[in-house]
Amino acid sequence: MSKSTLFISSALSLRTENELIVLEDKVQGIKKTRPLQEVGVIILENYHIRLSLALLAKCLYYNVAVVICNDKHLPTGLLLNLDGNGLQSKIFSKQIEASQPLKKLLWQQTVQAKIMNQAQVLEFLEKPFKKLLDAVPKVKPGDADNREAYTAHIYWQTIFPESLAFLRDPDGIEPNNLLNYGYAIIRAIVARNLVGSGLLPTLGIFHKNQYNAYCLADDIMEPYRPMVDLLVAQLVNFAPMNYTLTPDIKKLLLNLPNAYVKIGREKNTLLTAIHKTTASLSLCFQGKKRKIVYPTMLKQHLLNYEL
Repeated sequence: MSKSTLFISSALSLRTENELIVLEDKVQGIKKTRPLQEVGVIILENYHIRLSLALLAKCLYYNVAVVICNDKHLPTGLLLNLDGNGLQSKIFSKQIEASQPLKKLLWQQTVQAKIMNQAQVLEFLEKPFKKLLDAVPKVKPGDADNREAYTAHIYWQTIFPESLAFLRDPDGIEPNNLLNYGYAIIRAIVARNLVGSGLLPTLGIFHKNQYNAYCLADDIMEPYRPMVDLLVAQLVNFAPMNYTLTPDIKKLLLNLPNAYVKIGREKNTLLTAIHKTTASLSLCFQGKKRKIVYPTMLKQHLLNYEL
């Protein structure tokens, strides 16, 4: 079943009733409901939203990721279920015991998939991409030569118009804000699916930070970042603006999980692809596979994408 993303920016009251999420505005007499089992992510973007503890408990039960935004309207917190898989303790053990050679192999595959998708983004935008494509087979286990950083430098200098003088920095100037917002959505979906696959999102393959509860999510989302990049690049290249996070821009970014990518020979939504990726990673830790399933990009104009 395809899971939807609920974006709530009004001062609504949220509660649960009969396995539904109930959204109410008692002043205006508005009441809407949605089955919780159809929801994958809830994004809360108003400090005056009221919600019940019973609803949060139901969100955990249905493995719904709850994202909380700060006063700048950027995602800043994430609530996840930590008991989302019947074999979780067994898989946790396998994940913790994973050998360094396996982790280096998995990170090599992750970096290769990311660079390949970055190259495809540049190709779709009719920008030079061969240097990135040539770097893919040169990535070593554990990315020992740091090809990821080498290609990132080329990629970010190429993807946007030269006049923008863009530098990728989470705290930097626009359109970094658009990238940050899109990445936060992907990160939440990846974290949710990692838990659903019985994995501990804190324990990364490559990313290691004692203050980061989602190191593994940050690892696994890397090949998915180019989907966000493509949409933002299309906004910058084809629809010049002031790059503020307007409701229309947020809607485009929130629609990304329903855009299409290719997994093997199959066309899947990004949401389904992430599920396949995390499931394959779980099998890798269990010794049943040696390769993570990552998507490749499909050429599409995301500005025209419709649900």
